[in-house]
Amino acid sequence: MIVAIDGPAGAGKSTVARQVAQRLGMGYLDTGAMYRAVTFLAIRDGIDPADGERLAAAARDHTFEMVPNPGGMAIAVDGIDIISEIRRADVTARVSAVAADPGVRAAVTAVQRAVLGQGSWVCDGRDIGTTVWPQAELKVFLTASVAERARRRYEELAARGTPASFEDVEAAIAARDHHDTTRTASPLRAAHDAIRLDTSDLSVEEVVQRIVAWAETAPHGVGR
Repeated sequence: MIVAIDGPAGAGKSTVARQVAQRLGMGYLDTGAMYRAVTFLAIRDGIDPADGERLAAAARDHTFEMVPNPGGMAIAVDGIDIISEIRRADVTARVSAVAADPGVRAAVTAVQRAVLGQGSWVCDGRDIGTTVWPQAELKVFLTASVAERARRRYEELAARGTPASFEDVEAAIAARDHHDTTRTASPLRAAHDAIRLDTSDLSVEEVVQRIVAWAETAPHGVGR
């Protein structure tokens, strides 16, 4: 079974997906980590974010491996764990532009499909239910107001010791939304058969419980 959880930045996809995977006894695939990994390589190797040919080559010519760990999933490139590198601020600032490149998306999608084709997974991203795995047994589109998503990201940054102004965080969230929904390659949108869930007034536990219940009662789901 595949549970696809899509949605905009700050909707809580990763946190929810990890917990849903644990509750259901399924693997967790952090698809966004792959785009961050390509972005990290681009920064490391001095590749211009506008150089689509070199970006796509970076995505194709390296070996990406998702490795289970106590936190859910780590990512290795050419056998080297880079999970601590892909959350850097410079990676976060550039990942949206890198992920919008059609060549990068094609290469990363191929890796994701190879992983999802083996076993049962809960995966989160922006185009899982529409492009990567439209045959998923359960598709959920998580969202929340821009203000709520900005508040969550603001508190997350403060907890990490990298505070930013709320206004800057909110502006960044809005800009990311625009970029993700207007890009040419696999724009962010809900699949026609996805369950839409606004998390603005819900706790993480409430969201997890709903998705677990849907997964257990879905046709061909974990409870069938």
